[in-house]
Amino acid sequence: MKKNIISFFLMFSLFLNAQIPKLNDYNQIWTSQSKNASESMPLGGGDIGANVWVEQGSVYFYFSRSGTFDEHNTLLKLGRVKLELSPNPFKNRDGFHQELVLHDGYVKISQNNTEIKLWVDVFYPVIHVEVKSKQTVSVKASYESWRHKNRPVKGKANNANSYKWAPQGDIITYKDSIDFENNSISFYHQNREKTVFDVAVAQQQMGVVKNQMMNPLKYLTFGGVMKGKNMKIAGTYIGKYQDTDFKGFSLESEKLSKKHQLSIYLHTNQNKDLSFYKKGLKDFVEAYTTDEKRTKKWWNQYWNRSFIYTQNRNVKAHDSVYQIGQNYQLFRYMLGANAYGKYPTKFNGGLFTVDPVFTKEDHPFTPDFRNWGGGTMTQQNQRLVYFPMLKSGDFDMMTSQLDYYLTLQKNAELRSEVYWNHKGAAFTEQLENFGLPNPAEYSWKRPVDYDAGMQYNAWLEYQWDTVFEFCKMMLEQKEYANIDVRKYNNFVLSCLRFFDEHYQYLAKKRGRKALDVNGHLVLYPGSAVETYKMANNANSTISALKVVTEKLLKYSSEDLTTDEVIYLKEFQKRIPPLNFREINHQKVLAPAKTWERINNTEAAQLYPVFPWKIYSIGKPDLEVAQNTYQLDGDLLKFRSHVGWKQSNIMAARLGQTKEASKYTLLKMANSERRFPAFWGPGFDWVPDHNWGGAGMIGMQEMLLQEVNGKIVLFPAWPKDWNVHFKLHAPQNTTVEVKLENGVVEIIEVFPESRRKDIQNILEYSNQEKINFR
Repeated sequence: MKKNIISFFLMFSLFLNAQIPKLNDYNQIWTSQSKNASESMPLGGGDIGANVWVEQGSVYFYFSRSGTFDEHNTLLKLGRVKLELSPNPFKNRDGFHQELVLHDGYVKISQNNTEIKLWVDVFYPVIHVEVKSKQTVSVKASYESWRHKNRPVKGKANNANSYKWAPQGDIITYKDSIDFENNSISFYHQNREKTVFDVAVAQQQMGVVKNQMMNPLKYLTFGGVMKGKNMKIAGTYIGKYQDTDFKGFSLESEKLSKKHQLSIYLHTNQNKDLSFYKKGLKDFVEAYTTDEKRTKKWWNQYWNRSFIYTQNRNVKAHDSVYQIGQNYQLFRYMLGANAYGKYPTKFNGGLFTVDPVFTKEDHPFTPDFRNWGGGTMTQQNQRLVYFPMLKSGDFDMMTSQLDYYLTLQKNAELRSEVYWNHKGAAFTEQLENFGLPNPAEYSWKRPVDYDAGMQYNAWLEYQWDTVFEFCKMMLEQKEYANIDVRKYNNFVLSCLRFFDEHYQYLAKKRGRKALDVNGHLVLYPGSAVETYKMANNANSTISALKVVTEKLLKYSSEDLTTDEVIYLKEFQKRIPPLNFREINHQKVLAPAKTWERINNTEAAQLYPVFPWKIYSIGKPDLEVAQNTYQLDGDLLKFRSHVGWKQSNIMAARLGQTKEASKYTLLKMANSERRFPAFWGPGFDWVPDHNWGGAGMIGMQEMLLQEVNGKIVLFPAWPKDWNVHFKLHAPQNTTVEVKLENGVVEIIEVFPESRRKDIQNILEYSNQEKINFR
């Protein structure tokens, strides 16, 4: 009897230990202050991101906003705030508590009966700071700016702007305008008339159409005002934080009180006349009404929209399996900080970069620094930030990235017209926010007779096709959520037309015929992503053309003209077939028909798997793609979890559970920094958003894939990893499932009619037994 009781309690204890976490379990709670800004906690909402930390008894936060590009296309931070309370509740170590409350989207800091709450309005660009104490305290709030003076930008510091390693003349980050106004602090930066846009247009011989081009930088003005309830001006001071001197502008409370409030209102405008900016900000501040409930409701709905919670079977500790679920949620929180920005979330840090010396000791630059530029959108990296939003159901957040492309379409089409006298939008990999190639990558030292439309760059030459991954996202919004995608049709058609017309143009320059003997385009010279260069018929490009054309015809035929439909069907016939080779007598996918050299380490051979899904579980010839993953010598050398590497995604798509698990555990493990999802720098910067995005995609693919109208559960998920997830699938479907201690519970399928389409792979001994048709 005694043994039975002990056994019962042991089993009950294991059951309790194996409880799958919930969102609140992933709240980050710190019980000690931070050493410096590198140990900060992210806070965000709408299009604002802040890094919050407590250092030596003072509360600090950097704050940033989407689209704050200066003359050189540096994504400038808006400043740093320092809060000092007297008497200081944070002067000792005992009882300190800092917490990111995910469910409601705020940070709270408390000690000695005093609490500071920081939150960002999701719907309006306002940051709120609220102080509550059981004893009366005074508050001093200081706005600290390192742009209180002009700053020359030298050497590697230019990697933060569009000039990178090739600055033209003296580069200066011009000082902001900062002053006291009516017991508040006003700050703004206005770009000059001449910017890097003008330099790039002249460099790239686009001057003849300059007056037709969109210019996002000229006179762009951004800033805001900081003010507090019952606060007055308290003077200025000079200081230094880490490697950068600054000037502080202070407000202080008029009297001791148990409650204090501080708000920062932000505004952006593009007009030479500053009065438009100032009036717009003034009107906004006067009209704004605080409504925290509205922001809380948004975050509550955000977390209910989708989630992945994980726990190792019979393990309570926050081990590696626990961490992948935690960090999935934490990274998704960071993505939510730019839900409604005008510009996409940057792959190289998002809105959460801090002083660069904390990432690389030999980078003693200002907090505005990030590697790989501010207004430069590296497409192979950006796509990984946005692809996971399809299965997470964050379609409203995809608009920043997808509509951004629409603003660039005219400039990209002008490139084709000026350089080659044909139609279509010509996009490059290293793309400026005005649609031209990055000036440094375009190169200033070019042969006189070199094609003016080409980047003179060994890594990027002939890499035109990365735009198609965003075309795919545009169209898949219709597939997943029945979203009206008509506004994207012309854009997608223009991108396809560029390839059709440009490669016929190149063929005619080489000889008499525009097509090969089979009537196919000759995609030469081309590029199999950034790796296999001077490629002939790259599989990554062929896959893109096939899939995007199919999806455009499938989802938009009724909204296209008869001539456009006929054109697309004829174009399909001109797309060449995929290329294969043999390794160890096994058929595998080749990167291209031929290539001349290898420049990078991307898995181009498997692009037909991800992103293009020509091969996956349940599709024909799966073993060809699996053989490629397992046997290709280059892929074996390239395989990694770091940064934008996608080994985890490829393995999941191919049903390789052991490999997918291995690389997911590596990729989504806690970062080396205090905040677990501040990965990097990898190949880019900290926090590395394409690292997190690739991790999210891999986990989603391990849990749920759609094949031929079937919803396949757990295609690459280990049976001993407990998980509770809710994800989105095509046909406007959401699926909530729990796998606990080997038992699968399908909690909810919406619409219910889709329940019949679910295939649980864990019910089968191997994948071949499942009928995917």
